[in-house]
Amino acid sequence: MATQIEPKELDMQEQLTRIRKAQAEIDKMLDERRKLQIETKVFPASLIFQAMIATAALLGAGAALGKLFFPG
Repeated sequence: MATQIEPKELDMQEQLTRIRKAQAEIDKMLDERRKLQIETKVFPASLIFQAMIATAALLGAGAALGKLFFPG
């Protein structure tokens, strides 16, 4: 009887295996999330820069239209 595994212990080993697999999947997803966060840190800086360029272009266009309609 000492060589046989008890059913309770077998269930416990199966549960431990499932938990380890789930933890490995979670770790994999967290690594992918970290990579995406690193890649997206550049995005806000470029977005701000583009917004500044667009604002300057709109101000320039507004000044040109003002000069056209209201010479003085």
